[in-house]
Amino acid sequence: MTVAVDKTKCIGCGACVVECPVEAMDLIDGIAVVDPKKCEDHGKCVLVCPTNALAIPNQPSKPKEELDPEAGSKFNLKDPLPEAVKDYAQDNDKKTIPAQVTPVAGGDVWSGVWVIIEYTNGKVAPVSWELLGEGRKLADAIGCGLSGVITGNEIDSVIPEAFAYGAEKVYVVDHPILKDYRTEPYAEAITSLVRKYQPEIILMGATSMGRDVFPAIATKLQTGLTADCTVLGIDPETKLLQQTRPAFGGNIMATILCRTSRPQMSTVRPRVMAMPERIDGREGELIREEFTFDESDFHTKILEFIGSDAKSAFLDKAEIIVAVGLGLAAKKNLAIAEELADVLGGTIAGTRGAVEAGWLTHDQQVGQSGVTVRPKVYIAIGISGAIQHLVGMETSDFIIAINNDPEASILKVANFGIVGDLFQIVPAMTAEFKKRLQHGVAN
Repeated sequence: MTVAVDKTKCIGCGACVVECPVEAMDLIDGIAVVDPKKCEDHGKCVLVCPTNALAIPNQPSKPKEELDPEAGSKFNLKDPLPEAVKDYAQDNDKKTIPAQVTPVAGGDVWSGVWVIIEYTNGKVAPVSWELLGEGRKLADAIGCGLSGVITGNEIDSVIPEAFAYGAEKVYVVDHPILKDYRTEPYAEAITSLVRKYQPEIILMGATSMGRDVFPAIATKLQTGLTADCTVLGIDPETKLLQQTRPAFGGNIMATILCRTSRPQMSTVRPRVMAMPERIDGREGELIREEFTFDESDFHTKILEFIGSDAKSAFLDKAEIIVAVGLGLAAKKNLAIAEELADVLGGTIAGTRGAVEAGWLTHDQQVGQSGVTVRPKVYIAIGISGAIQHLVGMETSDFIIAINNDPEASILKVANFGIVGDLFQIVPAMTAEFKKRLQHGVAN
């Protein structure tokens, strides 16, 4: 027998897919489907289904509140549960772990907010400082401390910066093996710190490094990880970390909680949090930890580091971005946008449509499935403004949109909109900027 699905009740939320321990559930055309070859009738999917669309055959169907003790209702003892579901409910009767203020190393108490400060090739990823600002808010809401974590080699120059941006403590692991980033040694270094000091919340930027090393750390610690968050908060009642990220192609925003495991881990997209104030002279507690591994413990080595194209590298750090959409009509017309970017000292970017058309590379894509940016100036040329693109750039300081459609969505978020023919407007803008820059009067 396999779990039965009532297609009239299924809303395609995917909770059963996530919960199934044998990967027997899938979503096809928005409806839950069971693979009879894999299903073992554990009943976990039945327990989490919010619409009672799932049931184990030959057993009475039950509302979710009767299956879940935390839902507010008691079990109906006169109508017994399927044994598999009953066993699961008993084995997983875990309570929410409350926030703690005082850490006990090696004990059951987890406390504090940590930010992993990304330092590679002599540079700190700016998102690290953004997260110290956001971490300060979270720590204040819980009533705990804020710490920074730096791993690498010859990294003492970064320590004062971490204090300047608000860290009260800084944990440092400095070793030659950590000179160049590799998943294994960095994951071991950070995991060792976490197990010893037990922070309640750990944050890192959703950069290439963050997206690589954080899943490895979460796996080692057997805890949850929410990736690519755009909003963080603290639940006022439970003090749990509220981790919000776009879901279903950016059409909804999902808020995720990690109730029963610690630490609570999130990666956060660069440029979605405000940069905190930097105050020189701030001081705090410095804790240095030893790194006890050697090269024989790891499987990879760095042979050579090859830098990226300067025009596309670090798009999330660009202060001026000239972005193009399908309104540009053809790749050959990209030249007018590139000329404007060159005059302004800006960086070229584009929409998913422009990338899929072959005009730009994926690392130049702004939006839900690309890079989130927060430049001082964002010039959108021929971009309609789909929600998937807007979530990646709408926090820019100043947005200029050029479009021939007065109803284009991009104009609704723009500080300054120009409705007209981009093939006339963009060259005119470029010529005017050139003239002003040559005369030294550009603002």
